Amino acid sequence: MKSTILRFGIYGAICICVLFILSLSLANNLSYSTREVIGYSAMLISLSFVFFGIKHFRDKVNEGKVSFGKALFLGLIISLITALAFGILDVIYIEYVNPDFTEEYYTRTIADLKDSLPTAEFEVKRAEMEAQKELFMSPVANFIIMSLTVLTIGFIISLLSALILKRK
Repeated sequence: MKSTILRFGIYGAICICVLFILSLSLANNLSYSTREVIGYSAMLISLSFVFFGIKHFRDKVNEGKVSFGKALFLGLIISLITALAFGILDVIYIEYVNPDFTEEYYTRTIADLKDSLPTAEFEVKRAEMEAQKELFMSPVANFIIMSLTVLTIGFIISLLSALILKRK
């Protein structure tokens, strides 16, 4: 079981890192919302290794059987490895590769909100974002937020995969 977890967790981690780096080089001139879609797509593609890891364990390691609980556990640990890799990569990007990212994102988002909302609503949203800005400036908070985002999606994929692949 350990070798399956490590193997497919590392596959997911490598995949999410490669897709992240590719998206940086290809999506430089795209809007933040388009980049966000690309980012979530990269997460989904990388987390597909959860399904393949559970299937591999069931078919090749465990004689064609896997319980729902064991499949869910496998999926969660594979997701955790992928999530940790993405969290680390995101911190490296924000701290060393593009230290101005948070400020650029904040400025662009404020400008977009100002153009699209009435003044009263804009002021409320701006105040909310101002309160959150300090949180997003912290590398630890970025690591936690990004890792939890991937882990949450990984949990959903693990749950669905465990339901599909369980076999007694």
